Amino acid sequence: MTSNPITLAITGASGAQYGLRLLECLLDTGCKVYLMISQPAQVVIATETAFDLPGRTDEQQLFLSEYFNAADGQLHVFGRDQWMSPVASGSNTARAMVICPCSSATLSAVANGASRDLIERAADVMLKERRPLILLHREMPVSTLHLKNMLTLSQLGATIMPASPGFYHQPQSIDELIDFVVARILDHLNIAHTLVPRWGEKQH
Repeated sequence: MTSNPITLAITGASGAQYGLRLLECLLDTGCKVYLMISQPAQVVIATETAFDLPGRTDEQQLFLSEYFNAADGQLHVFGRDQWMSPVASGSNTARAMVICPCSSATLSAVANGASRDLIERAADVMLKERRPLILLHREMPVSTLHLKNMLTLSQLGATIMPASPGFYHQPQSIDELIDFVVARILDHLNIAHTLVPRWGEKQH
């Protein structure tokens, strides 16, 4: 198991499948994962997927660990008010954080340093510690406010990755479109994968 954890936050934008697939891939590659799922995200997961996700964080941790066959101690799920968790402080934070998908509300809160809950605080920690922060924004069209918030975060060093799957690999399913986006996130985390063929590689 990789010792330096990745923080993953799933918020209430449509596209819960991206976050769940990324979680699966991170666990498959041996990463230790700190996971946070917002209350709106739980609603979206119930709406968009077949997951019957429990409401309590300890139950979520057990459910997801068993579902994705995680190793003991590989996955830690934290609630919105667990201020004593590792992600709340720069002295004990993860090597990178991904908000996937990232709602426009979360985008705004992070851009303005709101830190009202653990997801927002964890992102604020990544910015102040100058560690990788990736936000997979999933909304269209985007307003001028959204664009301003993206610009602010980009100038602070965050990576903005809209959920924009490519088609050059000729995807045949929704799963392949999801994998394209997840693959780009893994690239930015420097995690090896074989989810999709790369540009210029021979198609099989």
